[in-house]
Formats: sequence, C-alpha cells, structure tokens
Amino acid sequence: MRIAQIAPLHEAVPPKLYGGTERVVSYLTEALVELGHDVTLFASGDSETSAKLDAVWPQALRLDPSIRDTMAPHILLLEKVRRRLEEFDVLHFHIDYYPFPLFSRQPVPHLTTLHGRLDLAELQPIFNMFNNVPVVSISANQRNPLPQANWLSTVHHGLPSDLLTPITDIKPSYLAFLGRISPEKRLDAAIRIAQQCDMKIKIVAKLDRADRVYYEEQIKPLMSLPHVEYIGEISETQKAQFLSGAHALLFPIDWPEPFGLVMIEAMACGTPVIAFKRGSVPEIIENSVSGFVVEDELSAVAAVNQLHTLSRSGVRAAFEARFTSKVMAQRYVDSYKELLRRSRLTSLREIASS
Repeated sequence: MRIAQIAPLHEAVPPKLYGGTERVVSYLTEALVELGHDVTLFASGDSETSAKLDAVWPQALRLDPSIRDTMAPHILLLEKVRRRLEEFDVLHFHIDYYPFPLFSRQPVPHLTTLHGRLDLAELQPIFNMFNNVPVVSISANQRNPLPQANWLSTVHHGLPSDLLTPITDIKPSYLAFLGRISPEKRLDAAIRIAQQCDMKIKIVAKLDRADRVYYEEQIKPLMSLPHVEYIGEISETQKAQFLSGAHALLFPIDWPEPFGLVMIEAMACGTPVIAFKRGSVPEIIENSVSGFVVEDELSAVAAVNQLHTLSRSGVRAAFEARFTSKVMAQRYVDSYKELLRRSRLTSLREIASS
C-alpha cells in the first residue's frame, strides 16, 4: 500500500526531546515500513526515517527562532501533499483539522488522527460542518465531546518493542513523575502522594513558557521539599533507567487525557502506573495488572502500598500484548483497508445514481 504520513512541523520526526505526536508518527511510520508498505513521510528536514522523506521545511519550527508565523509552513505542507496526492492510496494526516477544507474535496482516501483534547467549544462548529471527514481517535474516551464526527476507528498508541525495556539490575527506590509541568498534569498532587508515602519522588518534566507563572506560584515552592528531586528533561535513551528505577509512575492528571504516552513508556520498562481515573486512563491501565486506577490522592497512597502485589514482568507482558508499534501499525492498516472499502462503496453509489 502507498501511504503518506503527514506530520506537524513543530518538531522533528522523531523529536529531539519533547513531542508526543511527532514521536508516535515516527513509530507508526517505521512500523509500516517494516510491514512492507511504501511510505512517504511529510515532515521537517531534520527528521530521520527509513521511509521516503519529503522535507517540507528545513528544520523543526520549535528550533528555528526566526519563525514567527507557524501557520505559513503548514499551508505549504498541505499544498505539497495536494500536488502529490495521486502517488498515494491513502493520506494519513496528524495535523488536527487543518486538512479538512482542502482534502474533503480531493479524490484520494484520507483520514486524520486526532491527537489532542477535543472538549473545546470552538471545535463543535468545525466538526458539525466537516462531519463526513474520516477521523481516528486515540482512545474511546477522547470521542465523547464530538459524537457527530465521522469516527473511523480507535487506535491506541504503540512503542517499538525494543525502544524501552526493563533494566532488571536496578533496585527501585523512588516514585517517578514524567511529563509536563502544567495545571492539568498535577505535579503538586504527585509530590503530596510521595510525601504521604514517606518516599522520594524524582521528577523529569518539561516546562513550557505558557506555564511559567503556574510553576513559579504553585510548583517551585514544592521543589525544595527534602523528598523531591527535579531532574528536568531527559533524552529517549535515558528513560529506561529512570523508569526502571521507580517503584511506580505517578500520573495524577486532572483533565480528559486523550491517551498519555508516558503510561505505556512506564509499562514497557515493567514499571507499574498509578493514575487518576480521568480521560483514557481506564482504557490503558489494567487494574492490578499494569498498575492501579484511582480516584484521588488518598486512594493513590493506598495503591502505592499495594505495589508489592504486582509483577513487573506482568506489567511488561501487558505492554507487549497491547501497546507495541507493530500492534498500532496493524490496526492502522485495518483502518486504511476500511477507508478504501468505504471509498469504493461511495464511488459505486455515485456511478449508480448518475
């Protein structure tokens, strides 16, 4: 199958540091190539892939301080795809609703994976108007705000099976937090949970400029507590050691998380996840198998005290069964086939009615 993967240009594919969508696009692209498909990746020029790379912009926009209008390169991206669309059987977009106006008028089957939160009022009229555009959710829960969307399938994210593996000679000695420092990620709750358990917490987190005031007012005072160690950002190669050294990953979110890639990163390392019951969490974490789904800080503390009942090899097995990139890629191939089937049916109806 000839497949185009169209990535955002904000980060390279894969990203150098933080960048969930671009990381998933990379994993998917490589897995599709391994399955024998002819894949072209539209992305920034500093991307690395075994697929054919169409470098739409020289480097990731985040790394280019001269860029002031990030929309302009994405308009160029859409036009470059349009000019090559006859070369592909399927176009797979990862850039939100940007392609809807142009590609809903094009003949080549296309779909868009929606990677972000969908509970925003301004999205309602978009999906009311473009309710025939095929879209894919990354969790069933993500769909709830937009029942009118043309949902094709739900495909959970996946990681290469050998990307992160358990380091078994490390004795777990702390609780871990991995992600962004932002109000919805609730690092403050994670710090309190660790404190109530009388355990050390190590924090690997990115701080965006938009969250600087929140950090200064709400989080910075907590960083000086004796049980807290703030590491900052780490590279992909450092994650296995960080997560393998943790008794558990704390994921005390306070928003409808569409997926939560960090949960399956922890699972890949055999590290259980203790997560608040929000968004996709109940779909990803199997209670008493890969971790615990809890309601609040009090129940999270109780879950920490039950970690001894879990098998770290069982956590890894749960990852291998459901969340490898090969599993993800095969589910997308099934989605492509369904999209092509629907496209043929539509064409036959149009011929019959003409």
